[in-house]
Parts: sequence; C-alpha cells; structure tokens
Amino acid sequence: MNQKALKSLEYYKIIDQLAEKASSPMGKDLCKHLLPSEDVYEIRHMQTQTRDALTRLFQKGNISFGSVKDVRGSLKRLEIGSSLGISELLAIAGLLENTNRVKAYSRNERGDAREDSLDGMFESLEPLTPLSSEIRRCILSQDEISDDASSGLMHVRRSMKIANDRIHTQLASLVNGSARNYLQDSVITMRNGRYCIPVKAEYKGQVPGMIHDQSSTGSTLFIEPLAIVKLNNDIRELELEEQKEIEAVLAALSEQTAQNVDAIRADLEIMIQLDFIFARAGLAMDMNATEPIFNTEKRIRLKQARHPLIPKKQAVPIDIRLGEDFDLLVVTGPNTGGKTVSLKTVGLLTLMGQAGLHIPALDRSELSVFREVYADIGDEQSIEQSLSTFSSHMTNVVSFLEKADQDSLVLFDELGSGTDPTEGAALAISILSFLHEQGIRAMATTHYSELKVYALSTKGVENACCEFDVETLRPTYRLLIGVPGKSNAFAISSKLGLPDFIIDRARKRISKKDESFEDVLASLENSRVIIENERQEVERYKTEIAALKQELESKQEKLDERKERILREANEEARKILADTKEYADQTMKMFHKFQKDHVDTAAIEKERQNLRARMNKAEKGMSMNTAVKKPKKELKPKDLSLGDTVHVLSMNLKGTVSSHPDSKGFLFVQMGIIRSKVHISDLELVDEPVINTPGLSRTGAGKIRMSKSTSVSTEINLLGKTVDEAVAELDKYLDDAYLAHLKSVRIVHGKGTGALRKGVHNYLRRQKHVADFHLAEFGEGDAGVTIVEFKK
Repeated sequence: MNQKALKSLEYYKIIDQLAEKASSPMGKDLCKHLLPSEDVYEIRHMQTQTRDALTRLFQKGNISFGSVKDVRGSLKRLEIGSSLGISELLAIAGLLENTNRVKAYSRNERGDAREDSLDGMFESLEPLTPLSSEIRRCILSQDEISDDASSGLMHVRRSMKIANDRIHTQLASLVNGSARNYLQDSVITMRNGRYCIPVKAEYKGQVPGMIHDQSSTGSTLFIEPLAIVKLNNDIRELELEEQKEIEAVLAALSEQTAQNVDAIRADLEIMIQLDFIFARAGLAMDMNATEPIFNTEKRIRLKQARHPLIPKKQAVPIDIRLGEDFDLLVVTGPNTGGKTVSLKTVGLLTLMGQAGLHIPALDRSELSVFREVYADIGDEQSIEQSLSTFSSHMTNVVSFLEKADQDSLVLFDELGSGTDPTEGAALAISILSFLHEQGIRAMATTHYSELKVYALSTKGVENACCEFDVETLRPTYRLLIGVPGKSNAFAISSKLGLPDFIIDRARKRISKKDESFEDVLASLENSRVIIENERQEVERYKTEIAALKQELESKQEKLDERKERILREANEEARKILADTKEYADQTMKMFHKFQKDHVDTAAIEKERQNLRARMNKAEKGMSMNTAVKKPKKELKPKDLSLGDTVHVLSMNLKGTVSSHPDSKGFLFVQMGIIRSKVHISDLELVDEPVINTPGLSRTGAGKIRMSKSTSVSTEINLLGKTVDEAVAELDKYLDDAYLAHLKSVRIVHGKGTGALRKGVHNYLRRQKHVADFHLAEFGEGDAGVTIVEFKK
C-alpha cells in the first residue's frame, strides 16, 4: 500500500491509537508496523482473531501483558552457555508469571463455551511455574538474594553476622570505655568497607590502628583499631565468598532456565501476538466497531459508517455503497458539507479493514480487498517544488492513472479544481470516464454542475450529495446517494445578508440551461425531503403498531392462561365434590345394609335417606356455583362507572378496579391484581366495599375504614436515609395500614450503617400491641439490614 494514501487518509493516527492499547513494548512495536494486507484469507483470519478477542473482553474484562519484557537476548546468551544476571532472571520470571495469568484468563468457566481462533494460542502457553517459583524463591529483588538460595550462602552469611557482632562488641567497648575521651563522636562508622571510629586528630597516637580517612577540616581521623583489623579482614574474605556463592546460585538458575529456552521463547512470541490481537480488540471496543464482511467482487456497502477520528457524539453516520449498480460515485454539495469526510471514511475504513481492524459501522457492512488505494485529498500546494494547487493535484492524478487497475480504489477530492472551471470540469469528466471505462472503483467530490450531468447521463456512474439545511445554514452531514447536490450559493449568500439586487444580477449572469438545471435539483431536493419525512412517519407508525400488537398478544396470552387456570381449578373443585358425595353415598348404602341386617325401624332409615338427599343437593348446588356464569344484578351504563371503582368481573369471578373509561363499544380496562384486562361493561357488577371495624380502635366513624384503602399496602417499607424520628413516624402509619390489610408479616428495610436506625425501630416495635414478634432477616434476604415483623392474628 502506497505511503501517500496512508498519510492522506490519516491511517497512522489510527495506528497510534492502536499502539496505546498494547501493554508490552514488543506488542506496541507490532502495532506500529501494522500495514493493510492484500491477502483476503489473512485479512479474514485477522478479523476473526479481533472478533474473538473482543468477545472475551466483553465476557471476562480486560487482560494485561505488561510484564512481558524482551528476553530474546537473554535466551541467546543461555543457548551459548552464559549465566544470567539478577535482572535478566527476574524478567524471565515475570514473563512466566504473566503467562500463567493469561493462561488462567483463557480457561472457560463453562464447559459448553464455544471454541474460537485464540484457543490454540492459549493452549500452547507453558507457564513453567516450578521455574518461576524457584527464581522468585532465590531472588528477592534486584539487589537481594535470599539466604535460603543455597546452603553455602546461608553458612557464609551466618559467619558474616557472627563476625559483625564481634566487631560491634569490641568497638562498643572502646567507644564507651578506654578511648571515649579521644573520640570526636561516640559512633561507629565505615570507611572503605571497614569499621572505624572518629578520633580527634590530636589524640591519634592514643588510639593505635590504621587511618582510613579524615574529615574535611582535618580535625577528625577515622581509625580502624588494631584490635579489629583481623576481624575486618575476616569479613572481607567472607564477602568474597558470599559473592562466589551468589554467582553459583545464578549459574544454577541459569542452567535450569536454559533447559526450557524453547518453551520460554514460544511463550514470548505467543504473548506478543496475543497482546497485539487484544490491542485490536480494545480499539474496536472503544470505537464501538464491528467486523466487516470481505468480498473479492470490489463491492463496498457501509451501513451507518462513522469516521473513526471524529468523536462519536459528533460524527454523523452515513450509508455508502459502491461497486454494485455503479462503480463511480460523484459527491456534490457546498463546502463544509461533509464531502471530504465521506471520501476519507470510505478510504480509511478500507485500510483499517484490510489491516485486520474492526470498523465503526453497523454489523454486516461489506468491504472489498484492494491491492492499492490512491487518494488525492487536500491542498497540496508545494512552494519548494514551485507547484500550484492545480499542478500538485494533477501530478497525483497522473501517477494514479499510470498505476491504477481493477484492483485499485481511487479517491479524488475536488477533482479539476484550481484552474479555469470550464477546462477543469472537462478534465475531470475525461479522467473519470477513463477510470469508469477501465472498471476501476472510484469516488470523487466536486462543485462542477457538468459532473452532475455526466453522472446523471452515464450508466454505471451515480450522483450523491451531502445534505445542507439552507434555513439554518448548517450541513446535516448526511450522504444521499442517487441525488445530485445543489450548490446553494445564492441561498447561503442571501441568508448571510448579501443584498438582493446583487444576487439578482448574479442570477442573470448564469445561463438559462444552468438555471433550469439548478431548479430541477431544487425540486428534486424538496421532493426528497417530503418523501423522507413521510417515510420516517410510516416507520414510526409501523414501530408503534408492532409494539401495540406485541402488547395485545402478551395480554391475550396472560388472559388465556388465567382462564385455563380458573377452569382447571373449577373442574378440580367439582371433582372433589363428586368424590366426596360418592364416598358419603357408599357409606350410607353400607349403613342401609347394616340397618336391614339389624332390623332397624323404618323411621331411622328414612332419617338417613333424608340426610343423604340433603348432602347431594348441597354438592349439586356447589357445582352449579363453580360452573355457571352469573348475571349482573343491575345492568351498568358508562355513566355509572368512575375510575377507581371496585367491580366484580363475572366471567372470571374476580374483583378488580376500573382503570379506564368505557369506549364507544362498551369495552374498558379493569386491573385485577397483576392482570390488566379489557372487558365489556355487561360483564361487570359494582361492588360495595365492606366496612370493617378496625381492631384495637373504638368502633366509631374514625375506626371504620374502607377495605379498598388497605388492599394496596406493600409488604415492605424502606426507611433508608431517614432519622429515627422520621422513620418512626412513617413506620407508625405503615404498620396500621398493613394490619388493617390483614397482612401476616411485613419487611422493614433500615440498613446496617451504625445500627442507630435499627435500634430505634426495634424499640418502637416492642411497644406495639398488634405486633406478635419481630426479628432480623435471614442471610441472603437482607441480613442485619432488614427486620421481619409478624402481626397478631
């Protein structure tokens, strides 16, 4: 892919965003060298990898490859038998530990999860946990080797500690004893790796030993007393032995690491690749991008595509197609209308797709594989080369025409501009005609009316325009394919305050042909706007109808289920009554037989017969009550009903509340518990709410409360965020309503917090006569943040 197109279409800005998503330096390096591919199989494979990584990010969250350092140089040294240093071994341990975390990230939580293109890479990772654990056991940090790294190192360091203790003991006796009066300070210090004491210069002869240093003024000498010279020598020898033991430990670790060089190198390569793949997925997540479908027919179909470098809230999605009915698209319209953005969107999304990156467009958008993308975009005037804008553009065009073929995508911004309009338009038409005849996919933006006419009159060439609102003088940035754009120069100038007489003079200077053409475009634009508004209105109506249909089907389904359940319960009740009656009849027959054997008198038998007849009549009455549909006592009229009235739905034998006024056909909605059903007014009967006497209150007007007031009481009250006084006041009214509604128990949500609100609620509950018991909720039902209250029966 030529560098000019990559630069003109701002491909490298996308690459910079991609590199920021990588965790490791080597992953960032892969991102920075990513270029579009020409191999459709490689492109589809990379797109699949990006999609699978994006799926994992949505399911399991982010993954980090930050501990992956470049250890390839260390692995080379191991292969030739060298020992590694502390930092190199720690880098390998970090790589293996991060490999282990990535391996764990890849494991499916469910056994039925589908396989994807990344499974093989994850499975090939070898964390080598014993090796990384051994390195961490022996090396504590960049500057410290563990005492337990080897027995020899432990022995040497124990000896060093003993020697140090002996030196400190002897020096302490000197500092606090015989040499105390000769010292500048009563401290022990080190010079050149040996323990010394600070002696005043005038007393240097009183403290025999070796002078190692003196102060800047010369008043203090740092002397190593003769008594500890041998001990200092012993410590120095032990330090040399310690260094040998450390080197032996590093050599042993290096040898153990060298045995796994191939596995470590494979882990490194896989981790770099995974970092690269997940960086592509992270970029797709940020852009809300999707996987494009690639074809080899040079067909482009972008749905709601956005330019990735424009903020999502500002970018206006556009639909673009090229290569189906036409292979050349001419985009017209006023400046700042979005023509160049549309051009760049097609080119940049093509480059991104061929680089294995998802594109910011709707799912099922299509792209094709192009061997080259040529783009002539922007003002490329060159002072150094003494080229005008027209000359620089034409230089690009010449190079494109020499190299472009049917595997190329060519993009022109303002083709033919920068020179005489008549000649520029003629050149532009000739260039586009040549590309069209060669079957090369091309897209060009222009102001020239001649190109609009060329697109209208040439098969395989299509017009498009960027919509512009003349009333607000603002572009909408919507791309409309099949409609040539109007320049709107006169309308814009008039809106900006240019005098009408100047605009009229300008109108007279354009030819009748051009004026007629602009009028046709204006008429087309007005018709398109009307049709578009009508289409949107139809779509809105269709959406509303679909929603209403779905709601109606859902309600009908609930009604059918409720009806079936009611009938099933009625049949079950009838079956129980029949079974009970049959059993009683059997018992009676047995009794008659017994009476016959025992010669009981006729009066007793007749009494039992009458009891049986009464029981059967009762059962028959019960069955008829369950199966027959009652008639309303009084035929209701619409004016008899008000919103909120309690009614009895006869066909369902349920009580409900009127929630809508009857329509012209007498149908209205009734809320029956959780079911809201549409019924006819003839199926309703007004219910007089019973008056109940409130327990615990005097039987006065204040003690009588309508049942409907208490039936809507919730089984839970939320007191979170309230003070104790506020909570108790609200709780007092709520418990009264709940008790009147004959609720068996209620939940009080007070939260855990400091416990003050819970304590206040419990103190209040202890004083309530109609509360039988209260306790904290079980684990999983609110725990200490909820109290369950049981009422007295």
